[in-house]
Amino acid sequence: MITGALLKSAFISGANNINNNRQAVDELNIFPVPDGDTGTNMSMTITNAAKAVSVLSDDEPAGSVAETAASALLRGARGNSGVILSLIFRGFSKGLKGVHEADGKQIAAALQNGVDAAYKAVMKPTEGTILTVIRCAAQQARKLADEDNDPVKVWSAACEGAQDALMRTPEQLPVLKTAGVVDAGGQGLLLILLGMQSVFEDNTIIPGENQATTAAAAEPKNVVASASGDIKFGYCSEFIINKNPGCTLNPLRLRAYLESIGDCVVVVEDDSIIKVHVHSNEPGNVIQAALKYGPLVNIKIDNMRYQHQNAALGTGSSEPVKVVPVKPIGFTAVAAGSGLEQLFRDLGADAVVSGGQTMNPSTEDILKAVETVPAEHVIVLPNNKNIIMAAEQTIPLSEKKVSVLPTRTIPQGITAMLNFDDTLSADENLNAMAKAAEKVSTGLVTFAARDSEVDGQRVQQGQILGMENGKITVIEKDFVTAAFKITKRMYKRGSSLITIIKGEDVSDEDTDKLVQQLSDKFSDAEVSVIDGGQPVYYFIISVE
Repeated sequence: MITGALLKSAFISGANNINNNRQAVDELNIFPVPDGDTGTNMSMTITNAAKAVSVLSDDEPAGSVAETAASALLRGARGNSGVILSLIFRGFSKGLKGVHEADGKQIAAALQNGVDAAYKAVMKPTEGTILTVIRCAAQQARKLADEDNDPVKVWSAACEGAQDALMRTPEQLPVLKTAGVVDAGGQGLLLILLGMQSVFEDNTIIPGENQATTAAAAEPKNVVASASGDIKFGYCSEFIINKNPGCTLNPLRLRAYLESIGDCVVVVEDDSIIKVHVHSNEPGNVIQAALKYGPLVNIKIDNMRYQHQNAALGTGSSEPVKVVPVKPIGFTAVAAGSGLEQLFRDLGADAVVSGGQTMNPSTEDILKAVETVPAEHVIVLPNNKNIIMAAEQTIPLSEKKVSVLPTRTIPQGITAMLNFDDTLSADENLNAMAKAAEKVSTGLVTFAARDSEVDGQRVQQGQILGMENGKITVIEKDFVTAAFKITKRMYKRGSSLITIIKGEDVSDEDTDKLVQQLSDKFSDAEVSVIDGGQPVYYFIISVE
């Protein structure tokens, strides 16, 4: 039987295994553009779960361990691969709900729940990806469970099914076959499953390269704070909520709110109670939020600054942002670079999450930003195709009304914000902003992070790439020439505005050179420059 202690160690081992091999998984990515790569995103996502379960008691039931891991995976999900991974284990945890020790049939059913959750969340599932790998893993697990109820053998069958499916992915996706690689997401999932298998079969946790994620290494944050004398949040609040029988509020929402006003948050639920622990500067607001779920007992509030006899420790702490709604609609945007972050604030964004191509923020990062927006309805602009799914996971976690406007690029996000009309409703604005964003052509100039072959073109690491609406159409030796050529391709008769967003590694001299070339070529268009300060992209270009 798979106990809670075994499952806890398995999550840690799985996280270590992919973390040890994340670079190799990253290198399986076919597209040569530097991105929040698959191995890195999946590693960071499941490491969040490993940290969460590492502090649990070995006496916890398997179902509780799975639920804790699933919650942490969801909140820590980064990039599309991380979100899909979180959905797989979210379904897995629901399959083990209420299970103390899992047998083979329960493990197989839980894996199938994971398959169903992942496929349901993807609008157009593509075979030859991580979805195929988990589906085949679950099929093999169910097949063996019908003959043998040994959970270790069932998990081993799942790994074999995943391995076989992974090896077939190049036959299902021609682009993988051309590159001579298997699917990166499927490889990442297999590494996690094999890491977990090591515990189930041999009770051996695969060691992490940096040994950062082990059960023994997880020191409570409040101990660290005490040792360092760095107390940002002065009040420690602990209590138990006796849940109202008719309460339908999700405790994850309470945790999300507490994370927005403090740290060291623990929200653990069973059928009748919710155990809460949080450090904050607003113990009154903590109590008010908790009362929505039921009456409180065993309330304990300590002033930690007073206890440590150092009131000066709190003088440098900024007051938490008030989250009481004061307007109907607010915005959270994702952007990397000080110039772009300030631009979105100037355009009306209430919160800006630092992130982008190589720094995909987690669902929790976006959720925390959403919770600080003083509005009843918050519209999130991901501004990157690989962040949209993570943003969408915030919708059920927030007590606010949250909508995700699926902007795929920074210029789309800027145009969307420029088309906001505070006299219209949220739904009317979402429609108008989406239509405006769709009309924007985006050019990106960056470098090849790896050797590859794209659409029959050989790309060598270090070459300059020009992309038109996500497709590589220009390969050059210098970024100014690439920027000129990509703008020329995007320019259409009637275009009146060319916007150049300058990256952090571009000099004013090179920017002026590009502007002069474009002004000479397109005399009817206005060429404007924004100092975005973004990493990775030398230039971000929009033509309207």
